[in-house]
Amino acid sequence: MEITHRDHSTGHNDLKRLVRFLFEGNMLKRTWRTGYAFLGQGRESVAAHTFGTLLMAFALAKGEPDIDELRLLKLCLIHDLPEARTGDANAVHKRYVTRHEEEAVRDMTKGLAWGAELAALFQEFQERSSKEAILAHDADQLDMILSLKMHLDTGSEDALRWLPHVKKRLLTEKAKALAEAILQEHWACWWMNELIGECE
Repeated sequence: MEITHRDHSTGHNDLKRLVRFLFEGNMLKRTWRTGYAFLGQGRESVAAHTFGTLLMAFALAKGEPDIDELRLLKLCLIHDLPEARTGDANAVHKRYVTRHEEEAVRDMTKGLAWGAELAALFQEFQERSSKEAILAHDADQLDMILSLKMHLDTGSEDALRWLPHVKKRLLTEKAKALAEAILQEHWACWWMNELIGECE
């Protein structure tokens, strides 16, 4: 089928808009989560946290027949997307700074054929208006708990003070049970137990 000049132009413009969005989304690889400065150690990008949240959600969804797993993973994928424009704000920052995340999402998805879907997913996550959004919220918090446990096991006493506050944010019983299991396991046992037998 021959492509007309007009069709080619439209396709080119769509791809240009998509590529700009992808470059913007990749800013999350270089956007640092700011809470670690208050913890006194550690460094993590927003994109790294997003991966941890996705992995956590994938695990939480197993054995949950009424959960739309794909929707859950989409919610986790975009839950911090506006931070490409707003940056990350920790609990201290949020006492003084207002971020316009909904506006950021609208602006960054403007002109995308599926931009409205991303905006709707972000709103769903923010409002926790579905079972998937609630589970995505818990996956978000559990990734933080996993990270804090690693810092606790490597010598951060402040992580111990922070952990109870993150645990209180969990909403589902499954997430609460997983949090307790995380806290009972040394962060390095996954390899120590196999190689040197020190994590029975």
